[in-house]
Amino acid sequence: MLVSASCFADGPKVTGPDAGLLPLEELRTFTRVYDHVRNGYVDQIDDAKLLEYAIKGMIAELDPHSAYLDKEAFAELQSSTSGEFGGVGIEVSIDEGYIKVITPIDDSPSAKAGIMSGDVVTRIDDKPIKGMDLNKAINLMRGPKNSPIKLTIAREGTDQPLEFNLLRDIIKVQSVRTRMLDDDYLYIRIAQFQLDTGKDVAQKLREQLKKSAKTKGIILDLRNNPGGVLQSSVEVVDAFLDGGQVVYTQGRLDNSNISYNAEAGDLTGGLPLVVLINDGSASASEIVAGALQDHQRAVIMGTRSFGKGSVQSVIPISNDRAIKLTTALYYTPNGRSIQAQGIEPDVSVERVKVGDIQPGTNTTEADLARHLGNAKGGQESTSKDRASKRTSSADLLKEDNQLHEALNLLKGLNIFIQRAPVAAHDHVEQPGIAPNIVVQPERPSAE
Repeated sequence: MLVSASCFADGPKVTGPDAGLLPLEELRTFTRVYDHVRNGYVDQIDDAKLLEYAIKGMIAELDPHSAYLDKEAFAELQSSTSGEFGGVGIEVSIDEGYIKVITPIDDSPSAKAGIMSGDVVTRIDDKPIKGMDLNKAINLMRGPKNSPIKLTIAREGTDQPLEFNLLRDIIKVQSVRTRMLDDDYLYIRIAQFQLDTGKDVAQKLREQLKKSAKTKGIILDLRNNPGGVLQSSVEVVDAFLDGGQVVYTQGRLDNSNISYNAEAGDLTGGLPLVVLINDGSASASEIVAGALQDHQRAVIMGTRSFGKGSVQSVIPISNDRAIKLTTALYYTPNGRSIQAQGIEPDVSVERVKVGDIQPGTNTTEADLARHLGNAKGGQESTSKDRASKRTSSADLLKEDNQLHEALNLLKGLNIFIQRAPVAAHDHVEQPGIAPNIVVQPERPSAE
């Protein structure tokens, strides 16, 4: 399990006229219930375990993201933020007693098997888990490499449960990956926000832009990114902004009200930027998308994000135990709350599966018998030649239509920037991209 927009904090200090006062009648009710369970429950349970159950129940009733972390859960939390753990590779939350998949982790057994965002895990190894504690369900899914596990999934639009027989693996989450598209466009994929994600993005940006000085634009892919460490999301935004507020948080405690700001200096020099999001983009991902959108630095493309706008503070209560407590809500620079709302993309593009494309089937002037040649001379381009030139674009469309649309948008923006009239005395810079650009994306047929 990953920590969504989390920070590590000391215990809260409550002040005011009611500090330290507890309702006596409710305390009497608690002690009566405790005494009945302690003495009358069918199995004898020691006091330490009963008190731990009481703590778990108190925190679990607050919201889907607060939790009591015992020794094992605390260790798993620390390992997930470092990027390596054993299991099937899904980020989950609890929703009305059900274990719901936020997103499968890139290249994990669950992602390879086809488990999707929004799926509901109903059974683990044929054991029903409705109403089960979230940490217990996570522990059931964790295990040594190559050990088998069976997940039963309920999926919207599917009448019958889906069964997935998986082999657990060591999940090594590579936070940041990059590649060049069409030689001139940089693609950056962030799978989750780990402790060093911000530094990794800055380093890869410097390396790639130095290697490819003619880079014309950047695609930042945050789809199915469930979040992670808040500070890392701030550092990622900092790489693209020339100063300004990134996000601020508000809570009941004074130390929950914090503003995070970018430093001066855009590492990309204002290159056109498109950010891809979907309903699996949550928390820290939404901080990045919201900040870049509010500053009119990027075009946000895809589908509405998950809508997790809360901050969880990890508060140690002993050497090996802690609580993960929701202590604040975060807001974008323009004061928007993401909680239960999400980020609305500037350009809405649904993910679809595209069927086989048959390039070169359209008839053009060059296909006609006895057509006139190009007056400027040079080798003629045949239908076969044109088809080969379109193969790369067609393959990308079949593989990922949203990425295909993002690349097309960047190409259009680059042409617009090149053609924009500039006075002779003006200093030419590539501007940030306003989010109110309207693009009618290519709509391939869905299967």
